[in-house]
Amino acid sequence: MKKYFYLIFLLAGFQHASAQSLYFPPLIGNTWNTTAAADLGWCTDKIDSLYDFLESKNTKGFIVLKDGKIVLEKYFSSFTQDSFWYWASAGKTMTAFMVGIAQQNGLLKLSDTSSKYLGKGWTSLGSAQEDKISIYHQLSMTSGLDDGLDKDCTADSCLLFKADAGARWAYHNAPYTLLDKVVESASGRSFQQYFNTEIRSKTGINGIWTSIGYNNVLISNTRSMARFGLLLLNRGKWGQTGVLTDTNYFNAMVQSSQALNLSYGYLTWLNGKGKAMFPGSQIVFNTDLAPNAPKDMYAAMGKNGQLINVVPSQNLVVIRVGDAPGDNGEVPVTFNNDIWKYVNKVICSPSAGLSAIEHLQNLKLYPNPSSHEINLSGVLAHELKEVTLYNLQGKLIQSFEPNLKLSIEGIPSGIYLLKVSTQNGIGFVKLVKD
Repeated sequence: MKKYFYLIFLLAGFQHASAQSLYFPPLIGNTWNTTAAADLGWCTDKIDSLYDFLESKNTKGFIVLKDGKIVLEKYFSSFTQDSFWYWASAGKTMTAFMVGIAQQNGLLKLSDTSSKYLGKGWTSLGSAQEDKISIYHQLSMTSGLDDGLDKDCTADSCLLFKADAGARWAYHNAPYTLLDKVVESASGRSFQQYFNTEIRSKTGINGIWTSIGYNNVLISNTRSMARFGLLLLNRGKWGQTGVLTDTNYFNAMVQSSQALNLSYGYLTWLNGKGKAMFPGSQIVFNTDLAPNAPKDMYAAMGKNGQLINVVPSQNLVVIRVGDAPGDNGEVPVTFNNDIWKYVNKVICSPSAGLSAIEHLQNLKLYPNPSSHEINLSGVLAHELKEVTLYNLQGKLIQSFEPNLKLSIEGIPSGIYLLKVSTQNGIGFVKLVKD
């Protein structure tokens, strides 16, 4: 029953799970506080199955953070905590983060035309068409440049017209890669120098940006990826140190950046949007990015399964690095979804789950206290799946038909916890019965 007392404590204090204080490891050294999975009420007997799955899929490093502390950390074969690995396209989200810093420092604006920093003729377009492409279009994958040729090639001869800027979403690496040059031109420093000054020195995120073909790829250890996930979870702050302090930019980065692909922010993938487009396709699929993952998850994802998953409603960060798992696409969407099937089995308790309480934060009861009947607000009747009442010891007292009006006659006076399950997640609210 300990886990229910913990939940009651949170609710009684009017605190949301994501409002808990986060732990941040020191900038230097290998010290990182841990939390035992058993102490969180997680199903520890499922951890080996998770690790077996990861190992079978060529994983090298895996980390789960809860409230900033390490709960799970596993390395496979000869890979270690200090081994470096490439981020692939997971580095896109880091680039978006750095563009946001450059804007907050007054070096650029997202509305600026890209040619202001890349020079006239950086594409093969006419000047009128080229000048329609802005930094925003590079961030949102809506440059309109043709991704059907060599999608990595940043030479002007490779950057041909396909559609007007903003009219078409396509996963096109070249316009994204050129954002590095935008930041360099705006700051007067190399991309590595800007990274070192603005991010590494403030967060302890180690990493080397290196050219591989046309691409500029970030290479670091697995814990540095976890540090970045924690930085994202805390919305751009490392503890009390502001790194990306432009809250408007951060909010925009982790929300739909355009109406063409709702599952894409600023170089960041978004879950829970109901529609998604994927690399190499112009089809809009009626699906969430990762149906098995919490709906509020957003992610940095790269080729061969480089993954940084951030879940604000649960204060979770999930990291995976390694070789191709078999899902060999540019973005390992299916593999990420499969990982969450196993992670969900490990994070099995109500106290750890609180799974989408963020989505039901407007859930209320009235009147409360009440003697006879209560009403639910902040949720729609057709969304209801299950409504149950528990006492403070975690014992199930009553299951209700899923309605917005609930009769509580016959229930003894006292304080209870009402659990409301909907299509969008789970919410808890305290009920006082007179």
